Amino acid sequence: MSEASTTLTLPAALTLRDARSALASLGPAIAEAGDSTIVIDAGALAQIDSASLAVLLQCRRLAEGRQRGFEVRNAPPKLVDLARLYGVAELLGMS
Repeated sequence: MSEASTTLTLPAALTLRDARSALASLGPAIAEAGDSTIVIDAGALAQIDSASLAVLLQCRRLAEGRQRGFEVRNAPPKLVDLARLYGVAELLGMS
């Protein structure tokens, strides 16, 4: 039997300007996800900066605080490169 998951989709833009509103919607969605693994679909991301990583790391903390799995899928190459540069690619499963 496979583990249940809840997929949350990131917007096309996730920069410092967008981070607060993104967390305002992602935080409650993670809290309401029951016992499922939290999957963040980053496939739509086109505009990113270091705030994108901060949002993903906070989502990971929220998921782990509720003892849920966490993974990022469909991360664009630019996001993966930025995660590697900041040394958080492994934490976010992007290595």
